[in-house]
Amino acid sequence: MTKTVKTSAITFTLALSSFAFEAKADTCGAADNPCEIESGTYHMSLPEGEPRGAVVLLHGGGGRGRGLLKTNMARRALARGFVFVAPNGEHPTARFPNNWAVRADNFGHEKDDIAFLNDVMDHVAQTQGVDRSRMLLSGFSRGGSMVWDVACFAPKIARAYAPSAGAFWDTLPASCEGPVDLFHTHGWNDRTVPLEGRPLWDGAVAQGDVWQSMQILREANGCTSRQPSRSAVEGERWFKHWEDCTSGRIDLMLHSGGHGSPSDWAPRVLDWFDARLEEPEPN
Repeated sequence: MTKTVKTSAITFTLALSSFAFEAKADTCGAADNPCEIESGTYHMSLPEGEPRGAVVLLHGGGGRGRGLLKTNMARRALARGFVFVAPNGEHPTARFPNNWAVRADNFGHEKDDIAFLNDVMDHVAQTQGVDRSRMLLSGFSRGGSMVWDVACFAPKIARAYAPSAGAFWDTLPASCEGPVDLFHTHGWNDRTVPLEGRPLWDGAVAQGDVWQSMQILREANGCTSRQPSRSAVEGERWFKHWEDCTSGRIDLMLHSGGHGSPSDWAPRVLDWFDARLEEPEPN
């Protein structure tokens, strides 16, 4: 009788383990198994244990979310207990199908990507138990420009924003909806998305000026001074911090490279985001 009970217990335990493994294997988000919602698709990696929040990273023009799953940002976000999320910018009939519907261009985008990203974060919150107030929206190049658009026109979608190598496109918005916490990174020698912006396709569209973009955001944050409250130089990193605004803060990191994010970008951004999670949200 005792032997039968022990055997049954072992069988039940193995069955539970098998079920747990199958459930984990069935979780969407892998490179070959994106999560599908009504407005689009996204990829995702889960940390060990209860998630502390989420880091959402947007790919550059022509990219796909699956390519971000093995990035330094993905590894470091997971190590800190964040769900890592990589949405897909999908516009099949547009001039550039793997892209983001950045405002102020005429590429023929067929959906509202601000609404899509809000849907993605809602879905992650519902399925993974992540607090919406603990999400960082980040992005590179064209994805960075999309981050600027969200920060400007829907500032409450994420807790904080960290674009790299991308800003508004012309014509720049006259104003933004409200204050945000934003950490912008840009290469001093970026020729693809220069700090001053540039026209493309015989002037049909134009990348916006980063300095003007930051001025618009400073006004939304109630930063009364053009001059930053603090500047610093750390080797090949140059920083400007606007910390004395009415609400929210803006941090700028310049590096000596071109169109790319420097090797220390992910840990610096995550340190900055961890600090923001300890502070009240801009209002």
